[in-house]
Amino acid sequence: MRFEDLLSRADTTLKNLMPPGTMRLITSIDPKLSYPKNLVKILLDLRSPESLLLDTSARNELLMMLSRTEAQELAEKLDCPAVNIDLYSYLTNLNFRKAKDKSTLFEFFEIAIDTPESESHTEDRMVVCPAFGLFEHQAKALRQVESLLSSGPRRTLLHMPTGSGKTRTAMNVVANYLREHEKGVVVWLAHSEELCEQAADEFVKAWNSLGIRDLPIVRFWGQFNPDLQNLRDGIVIAGLKKAYSCLSSNDLQWRSLSARNPLIIMDEAHQAVAPTYQLIIQQLLRPGNTARLLGLSATPGRTWNDPEEDKRLSEFFGGRKVTLEIEGYTNPVSYLIDKGFLAAPVFKQIEIDSGVSLSASEQEKIRNTFELPSSVLDRLASHEQRNLLIIHHAEQLLHRHKRVILFAASVSQSDVLAAVLSARGYWAASVTSRSPLGRAAAIASFKDDTDEPKILINFGVLTTGFDAPRTSAALIARPTFSLVLYSQMVGRAMRGTAAKGNKECEILTVVDTRLPGFDSVVDAFANWEDVWRHTDE
Repeated sequence: MRFEDLLSRADTTLKNLMPPGTMRLITSIDPKLSYPKNLVKILLDLRSPESLLLDTSARNELLMMLSRTEAQELAEKLDCPAVNIDLYSYLTNLNFRKAKDKSTLFEFFEIAIDTPESESHTEDRMVVCPAFGLFEHQAKALRQVESLLSSGPRRTLLHMPTGSGKTRTAMNVVANYLREHEKGVVVWLAHSEELCEQAADEFVKAWNSLGIRDLPIVRFWGQFNPDLQNLRDGIVIAGLKKAYSCLSSNDLQWRSLSARNPLIIMDEAHQAVAPTYQLIIQQLLRPGNTARLLGLSATPGRTWNDPEEDKRLSEFFGGRKVTLEIEGYTNPVSYLIDKGFLAAPVFKQIEIDSGVSLSASEQEKIRNTFELPSSVLDRLASHEQRNLLIIHHAEQLLHRHKRVILFAASVSQSDVLAAVLSARGYWAASVTSRSPLGRAAAIASFKDDTDEPKILINFGVLTTGFDAPRTSAALIARPTFSLVLYSQMVGRAMRGTAAKGNKECEILTVVDTRLPGFDSVVDAFANWEDVWRHTDE
């Protein structure tokens, strides 16, 4: 039977499959949108049939809607062992982890799993370009980094704005290091799984073009638990939380890596001086070894109003920083915009007084973490008038842009906004830590070349490690005290024409009048320059 036919039978089940709070917002905008036929379309826009059937709770609700004849047919296909068994209990107790059971389930509901077709190239002539080449400003930064890493304290920070190619530049540093050593170990540290995966993908591209021998990539994040003690050659890509947990329980693996005098890359280097992460780096940089440390950052500071904290970061990297210095430009961002590497941003603010104020304990958390507590974000995310304002401006952006990214204040708000915008007839998807099944498909669809306007809404997973050059607008509905986080969000929409992006981009920031906000990525980039200049003198 067709999966859509099953959904068409649903009534209250459809509402149960929607993100909480969605129906209230949909009804307040237009009651007709809550008709079952519309809800089926909205649900399938938000979640693929595969993700619904692989979600235990959703799958069980759907299976209970089968007729007895249909349930018996499916149970027989799944090798139901007894004739008199309760068919619905049997079906809902299956976990569908076996590939055979999944395949049977999908076939029963006539769900086809697409496999990409390979492309063939038949040109009789082609221009050969470097597969992992660098622009002039990146090549200059590469040379400066390698000079600093070869002398003195052997540590430096590479400061390049989001979109200017700092990861690609760093991968050239890694490739050169591994080519210069008969055997060498690189440790790449990042705080999120997305950044770790991005680093692994980028290293594959780099080494495929620049490598001279077979090398292992060792994944050390999430569910991966490799043994690092015997690694003599290759790159370890490690999540910081996993690394700290390992170091706390058994430091033998990290002492073994330290003995290899590794090249250490600290992605999003503003986190390097956090006490827990400092322990990891210091373990790898033990006295007497010749390890090297390269930090990467688009905004080399931890705060926006605490020079002492920023100074500690500067001192951690020996006051040595490589930044883009372009003749005729006082700020490299202006050069990158003029040359088309970055899109010229147009900043607009949407002011609202949502009535949210900070308690004493929340203010204390901000002083300790430099970020708004989740309790504050949750209150903002559930504010109905604020959500309606966000939806209005999101729709306006979709009339002017083909690709829009929206940063929500919580997981639930991300899901609700996507559901409402989908109900309004737009392509909208929510990408959060709770949507691993549909995340890759949603991102792939958002990145495609179609002319349909699309909006990707997320919380907490796309601020870094995400590259969709066609994105020409960002709606920042997540307030933050972190200039670093704000700059990262803005950067998602700033790919320029030279990077297959846009000439201009539009940045809308929801400014809750009781909370501070920021309005210029250029100011953000230059905010800490005095700290580094003072250290270098």
